[in-house]
Amino acid sequence: MATFHFDLVSPEKLAFAGEVDQVDVPGVEGDFGVLAGHAPVIAAVRPGILTIISGGTRQKIIVLGGLAEMSEKGLTVLANVATSIEELDRAQFAAEISEMEAKFAEKDGSEFDNAIERLDHFKSIQHELSATAMH
Repeated sequence: MATFHFDLVSPEKLAFAGEVDQVDVPGVEGDFGVLAGHAPVIAAVRPGILTIISGGTRQKIIVLGGLAEMSEKGLTVLANVATSIEELDRAQFAAEISEMEAKFAEKDGSEFDNAIERLDHFKSIQHELSATAMH
């Protein structure tokens, strides 16, 4: 399988840099997979789990929004936050979801809609983490 260069960058660190076979990105307009030779594209990234496939191994990284750009140089994802599943404190993540739910009463209008959308993204990450733990 042909490979391409992939960089995953967050404000804190370069989370990943290297040659990969495929990257599955949680896009705002739907998840999408990138292979070598993918057409140039710029896409918004939603909170979710980004999967890096290289040499038959899969590495899953939680991203909380950002921007993805595919060019002739490869794929670059600029993530607001990038945390490997192994580094994630699942209890803290669950507590953050509970805190988000508790604050709904303080929100209204579009602020409420945005809070619901963010909570949905976090809960889908939590669901996938639970499913991943069983495999």
